[in-house]
Amino acid sequence: MSTSSPPPSSDLALLGDLAHVGYFRVDADRNVTEVSPELTKLTGFSEEEVLGRTCLSLLRCPNCLRGCGVFEKGRLQDAHLSIYRKDGSELQVARSGVCLRDDEGRITGALETVRLLSHDEIAGTCAAPAAVEALMSGLGRMFVAADAEFRVANCSDALPELLGHSRGDLLGMPLADLLGEDLFGPDGDLRRAVAEGRRREGWRAFLPTREGPPVPVSLSVGPIPDEGCGHPGVRVVVMIRRDDESQGAADVPTFEGIVGRSRAMQRIFRLVDLLEESDATVLITGESGTGKELVARAIHNRSRRAGTPFVAVNCAALPSELLESELFGHVRGAFTGAVRDRAGRFELADGGTLFLDEIGDLDPGLQGKILRALQEHAFERVGDSRTRTVDVRVIAATHMDLERAVAERRFRDDLYYRLKVIPIHVPPLRARREDLPSLIAHFLERLGARQRRALRLSPSASRHLLAYGWPGNVRELENALEYAMTVCAGQTIHVQDLPPEIQDQTHQRFSAPPPAAEDTPRSTGASGDLGLPAEEADEVARIRAALLAARYNRTAAAEALGMSRTTLWRKMREFRL
Repeated sequence: MSTSSPPPSSDLALLGDLAHVGYFRVDADRNVTEVSPELTKLTGFSEEEVLGRTCLSLLRCPNCLRGCGVFEKGRLQDAHLSIYRKDGSELQVARSGVCLRDDEGRITGALETVRLLSHDEIAGTCAAPAAVEALMSGLGRMFVAADAEFRVANCSDALPELLGHSRGDLLGMPLADLLGEDLFGPDGDLRRAVAEGRRREGWRAFLPTREGPPVPVSLSVGPIPDEGCGHPGVRVVVMIRRDDESQGAADVPTFEGIVGRSRAMQRIFRLVDLLEESDATVLITGESGTGKELVARAIHNRSRRAGTPFVAVNCAALPSELLESELFGHVRGAFTGAVRDRAGRFELADGGTLFLDEIGDLDPGLQGKILRALQEHAFERVGDSRTRTVDVRVIAATHMDLERAVAERRFRDDLYYRLKVIPIHVPPLRARREDLPSLIAHFLERLGARQRRALRLSPSASRHLLAYGWPGNVRELENALEYAMTVCAGQTIHVQDLPPEIQDQTHQRFSAPPPAAEDTPRSTGASGDLGLPAEEADEVARIRAALLAARYNRTAAAEALGMSRTTLWRKMREFRL
């Protein structure tokens, strides 16, 4: 483009006055060579104060400090930006301009116009095209766009209707008032992240409504790159998805009372259904608190033995001499205090299911008797010589690594293989974090019904619960929520209502210390249709925890794991994360 002969200054001044548009001209060094009276009125700077000086002395614009859109692009049309007048007040203006060149194409300067934006133009600086708005609406999404001061500049049409406000009520509202001080206040987590140029996804918040309870939502937030003067004044975009699931447990997926939507739990549920016609012995492994007894009861309730006795025995709760009597019964006089005959748990479970919890703690002397009862369905009461037979389906569970116990001769190998006909490994909660929101909703409703209270979580309390490592698994989660509901004085559970170890997560965030070696549950080899080998299961848990910690920023997760981003992506595909 060659613009070697610009219109005479008198013509420009006349046009500027008629259109109420200020103009100025700069040379190749961006020094002001001419400025119109309209622009000096607008900015408050006199002609004497700006002539011969850089254009930044006339237009005090943070965007212009980073680069001049006119000189970089050759032409600029209605770029919206903020400028500061001589008295320090802020104005929203539209800037247009064109480079001036000589006949050989060299830049000799630029001619630019500046006009004050109307209120409607300011509100519409980030207006989404109708097609984009319709697409987001069809996907159940809304948006809020904010300026550099984190004030609402525009929003989806559906948002004011949802909140019971007018659009005018929302425009100019601080994001802190709309989405929470802890997220967008001066020290808010999301405000700080955006200011540092980082995105955040999947953060929970509550939108205040004019009437009715707050609306739970999930937020994804990102900064708008500042590309010189050519970019509108919007600096923050917040994508909003309603998260009504957090309001209650009505839609929480359950299977025989077990809450779980994760792939690992769904595999367990499918296997339980496949065992409907089978009486095979089942060995359930998993850390303490993962819900092994619930899985055992589900197997019983889904089997042809449903409706018959389900008898549970904790093998770690009694010394071996008492446990033998508990399991097999005794006759009168068999030992001191045996004043009458007594049936054992095997007999009480006749026709049904006997659940042997913590079977890894069995005394070696009892292991042989259990093995015989499993193989022959026969036993003798303590002090009796008569053999009794029963029809019992046995399900065993342990938090111990039985393979290691067998190798160290602490557990009989023949009993181990007799128990492990159908192995099921229940993963720890930290390895199936996608189940956390459903479990939290389930326990809030159940505990709330017990206490006759309807409580909800604040966004920060929810984030603490989702970030914690849960070494005690589901049992610890339920206890933590019961503690919070007990100490909570109002209708909302805040961070200060949570147990101290959850409030202080410096050593527990997104992970948990591994259990002691002798208590580490492992999948027993390739665990059939159910799980992964122990090494792969541990790796999956580490990768999932790192991804959650980085909120699925793969670059950050890869750095935390000490691997390349490509390797992480390959493993995510391999394990279907």
